[in-house]
Amino acid sequence: MTTCNALLISAPASGQGKTFITAALARAWRNQGLRVQAFKCGPDFLDPMILEVATGRPVYNLDFTMCGESDAQAQLYRAAQDADLIIVEGVMGLYDGTPSSADIAVRFNLPVLLTIDAGGMAQTFGALANGLLSHKPDLIPAGVLANKTGSAGHGKLLHDSLPPHLNWFGALQKNAALSLPERHLGLFRAGEISDLEQKIEDAAKALTQDLPRPPTVTFSAPATQPPPKLLAGKVIAIARDEAFCFIYQANLDCLQDMGASLRFFSPLDDHTLPEADAYWLPGGYPELHLNKISSNLAMKNALQAAFDANKPILAECGGMMALSTCLNDEPCFDLLSGVSKIEDRLQGLGSLKATLLNDELGAHTFHYGSFTTELPRIATAKTRFGKVENIYQHGSIIASFLHFYFASNPNLAAQLFTAR
Repeated sequence: MTTCNALLISAPASGQGKTFITAALARAWRNQGLRVQAFKCGPDFLDPMILEVATGRPVYNLDFTMCGESDAQAQLYRAAQDADLIIVEGVMGLYDGTPSSADIAVRFNLPVLLTIDAGGMAQTFGALANGLLSHKPDLIPAGVLANKTGSAGHGKLLHDSLPPHLNWFGALQKNAALSLPERHLGLFRAGEISDLEQKIEDAAKALTQDLPRPPTVTFSAPATQPPPKLLAGKVIAIARDEAFCFIYQANLDCLQDMGASLRFFSPLDDHTLPEADAYWLPGGYPELHLNKISSNLAMKNALQAAFDANKPILAECGGMMALSTCLNDEPCFDLLSGVSKIEDRLQGLGSLKATLLNDELGAHTFHYGSFTTELPRIATAKTRFGKVENIYQHGSIIASFLHFYFASNPNLAAQLFTAR
């Protein structure tokens, strides 16, 4: 066992400012000289990018369906050995989802800090906070933070409404300069927000007065063993740029733990591929960069040569759309016969277990894209909402709208990068 100061930040609902508050608190404690390790509940890619800027450290996900409970235990235990403080951003409202943020907090004895958008609210603030934090008897309250307050006097009114047993973590006043822009998949990427560093620093300074240290939590050692060296001596080249950016740090760790060496390339800007044994095109925003994709004929030829050489290629979500014949009627790399399009409505959402190659791998889906093709599917995966996602194989390519989580089954993950 090992101990570390830790807390989970949640809210009554989505849209309350959890990500920015988590980033501001993480920076405030980091500015005190603490090593802060952040986590995100659920399979989100975008929020961790913000938290990575705040902490200066890679951010990991906690999701019992996609990642597995044992993986969450292992990640938290490893972090507690290296960090001074663990901060976990919840997902949606405190009790929303299965498992909910509250379920994860109870499972790992993480005290909960509730942040509430206090706009238009007075003494009801205390009743709401007390009710949420006492609804589940096993939940450990860390305290409350008011977001988007109208003034210092408004913040004091909210503070005074709390019962004595709930700690006050401060208030952040409403300020348009401290808001984070959003698009159809959530927040903008951290790299697209030019003043993100200043936003986080300003918010951190506003929260530093009388900021208490989170409680100490004990984390148990996991029973899991390191994965076998199934990729020893292999080189895996990974697309990583503005269009291909949905990459779990845990996936990179898993590949390296299995012995692989990693190389990175940009399908937007590079004209050649790194020499590698396998290639991975993760998701992202290819629809925002179609001019570069359609004009980069050298990259198209390089990908075609890798395919012709029977090099394994994994294409996830945006990676699959970029390999299709066209996306939104613009020509793409054309390794997969099919037409991709960004639709007006959400097309897939949820964590799941995907069965392929006679085994099971954790994954999640969240996309507005569609892919119309006559390619045969080798498997399907269904979310708990009933949405079916197809997994296609074309020669050495395995493609789908799914984002896989390799550590949930390293043996199967290794097969995705092994010659077929």
